Amino acid sequence: MNLIVVGASYRSASVPLLERLSVPPAEQHRLLRGLVAGPHVAEVALVSTCNRVEVYAAVPAFHPGLSQVVAALAEQSGLSADELAGSLYVHHGADAVSHVYRVAAGLDSMVVGEAQILGQLREAYAAATEAEAVGRLLHELLQQALRVGKRAHAETGIDQAPRSMVTAALAQAGSLTGRRALVIGAGAMGSLAVSALSRAAVEQITVVNRGHERAERLAELYAVHAAPFDQLPRLLAEADVVVTATASIGHVLTASMVAESGGRPVIVDLAVPRDVEPAVKQLPGVTVIDVEHLAEAGGAHGHAAHIVDEAEAIVAAEVEAFLTWLRGSQVAPTVAALRARADELVEAEMGRLARRSDLTADQRAEVAHAMHRIVQRLLHEPTVRVRQLAAGPGGEAYPKLLRDLFGLSVPAEVAPSGAAMPKGENVAVIFEAVPPAGPEEDAGLKEAASLEEAASPIAAVSPERLASRQEDGAK
Repeated sequence: MNLIVVGASYRSASVPLLERLSVPPAEQHRLLRGLVAGPHVAEVALVSTCNRVEVYAAVPAFHPGLSQVVAALAEQSGLSADELAGSLYVHHGADAVSHVYRVAAGLDSMVVGEAQILGQLREAYAAATEAEAVGRLLHELLQQALRVGKRAHAETGIDQAPRSMVTAALAQAGSLTGRRALVIGAGAMGSLAVSALSRAAVEQITVVNRGHERAERLAELYAVHAAPFDQLPRLLAEADVVVTATASIGHVLTASMVAESGGRPVIVDLAVPRDVEPAVKQLPGVTVIDVEHLAEAGGAHGHAAHIVDEAEAIVAAEVEAFLTWLRGSQVAPTVAALRARADELVEAEMGRLARRSDLTADQRAEVAHAMHRIVQRLLHEPTVRVRQLAAGPGGEAYPKLLRDLFGLSVPAEVAPSGAAMPKGENVAVIFEAVPPAGPEEDAGLKEAASLEEAASPIAAVSPERLASRQEDGAK
């Protein structure tokens, strides 16, 4: 069994694509049931928000499981798997656990430290449970992820990191008293910027957002102005301070746009990726303060970075704890099979002794008890030891060794490592990047060959086509 994460987020996909991928609550049950009803997905959960759509799945074999998940996402979006490939990412094994924990802690959010994702993960778990799509692995993963997210917030104050960054950025902008401010973006970071500017005695604050209704709601909340997005050129010319924090894939403010406005504002770019074209920094009279600038300046942003580092350390420790549990749990079916084999041998011997008429019922019971006791004592130390060894690095080898020694047959358990797998790899190259499949996966691949060919053109993406995509994305 393999743990995988397949998804797209504001980091990898455009807003229109995320909208096409998003799964309304009313449709999630159908999607989840369809995935577990297929041949290559054992457990599955879905997180669908405005900033990310991710599938968490336990699959018997990596390639067929990935193909089935991508095919489901392609069907949901109305696009082909090949069209989706450039925007989807895959995490596997230990990297998948780390990704889910980072999401829960708010470390992968557009606004680092936001706590809303915890509620969204809780809803995802509830929906998957209702669809009977959660088994032992995803139950443990998601429950632990919720705990890790709560721990990160409680022990580090990571929810204060965005506020610290906004405060640091505006401090770099100098005195704001009597100045006119423009805020581009009405999300969480934009809201923090409006809140901070409202306390800074600025003369006027105007909010613009591509979705005007959202800008109006934010403006009403803080008693400031809202303007349509198409008025951005005029507002740029009038503003002394511009704070931009959108979720746009491309640049919101280009050098030509700022130059044509004739304004000489201080521009604070809080977006990741950046909203402001790098060439804007070269314009005379224009100052740009971005996340990179804040990192170099230190100060309050340095404090925020320290908080993030603390949260990352918590995630790393919790990932290792989960993997230790996972490795240890792998040996349980093997130990159970070994004890069952021993019990079978005892029962077989007792059946042979039962044919002897010189033993009374009490004597046979005493012999059976003695044989069971001897077997349990013989197995106790090696089974305890193999549990300990299996919990350590490379521990997956010990259950296999035990099965080989005693000729045991048990279902394959979850593979916890994934160390040799690509981390956060793009789906378009995943089939070329993974290591050769093992014997168990080879069987799964042969069984699923038709599925991969029919439903997953991503397997056929050539290096030349991938390079072409990357060049197009860089333009």
